[in-house]
Amino acid sequence: MHTIFHDTRDLTPFREGYVRTPVRGLADGVNDVLSGVLSGRDHARLSVVGNVPRLRMLSSKTAKAMHEAVFSSTEPDRLLAFGRTYPGWAGLCHVMAGLLTYKHGGFLRASELLQRGLTTRIDDDASQFSATYLGQVVTKVEVAERIEVPVLFSEESVFLALSHCLREMGMTEAALEAVVTLPPSLPSALARCTAAYSLERHRDVVLWTEGLLNTDDLSAALLLIRARSQRARGDFESAQAALKEVLRRRKTNLALKNDALTDRALLALDQGRRTLTPRSRRPAPPAELETLEVIRKDAEMRRLWENDFRQLGGE
Repeated sequence: MHTIFHDTRDLTPFREGYVRTPVRGLADGVNDVLSGVLSGRDHARLSVVGNVPRLRMLSSKTAKAMHEAVFSSTEPDRLLAFGRTYPGWAGLCHVMAGLLTYKHGGFLRASELLQRGLTTRIDDDASQFSATYLGQVVTKVEVAERIEVPVLFSEESVFLALSHCLREMGMTEAALEAVVTLPPSLPSALARCTAAYSLERHRDVVLWTEGLLNTDDLSAALLLIRARSQRARGDFESAQAALKEVLRRRKTNLALKNDALTDRALLALDQGRRTLTPRSRRPAPPAELETLEVIRKDAEMRRLWENDFRQLGGE
């Protein structure tokens, strides 16, 4: 059951994920602007790891034009125009235009472009260009609430970005379907469980995350989703165990620890307890007291009935 998050590959397209906070977002924005100024690249273009890959010698005119469109465009229109001119490259152009639009926050248009690109066949030249030059393109994808993961250009970067777009548009069922077929990994498991939790498929979330341990911030975020699904199912003890695992690791992100403490407080409220310690359990009332209470109520009702009967008899 743990294969949904257990990635056995030696090399993956994922870089280290992180928890997005207002301070982190501001710092990243300033860093992107400074990096763009120092490297001479506009931060509105597609991001790359390292330098932009150089064109190989004797590259075709089509490859040169596509290289310029991918790594110099700040708007998707140039890529879309290239795709109309060269139909065999249209699928790749729509995908890259979709990733560029996704980076700018245009979820509706990005989802349309990505879906169109995924359903359009590309010729061998476009496929060769993708394998040669696009491996350094990186996309920051939000796989769960406040959890972002940089992903190198691959099937996973495209489908995870599409899933996020669909979640933002309220199409949660489609968002779940978009990531079901992806290889096992923590980022894809987060996207999958986030959509399933929104659909109230709590049993699936619990099964998919069975055996999960807090090894990094991504697994801690996934444990939080697991605990919330267990709480929704009424399995309070298992939910408490999952939250305890989130808090166990010392280097767990502070925002995730705060979320775990908040969920523990809500869990205690659901159980009618002030804390989650064994002493705080509210004892059940003794059976003798319940019996005495019933007898007392019956005697009171009988006294009232007798008084009413005497009044009627006297009249």
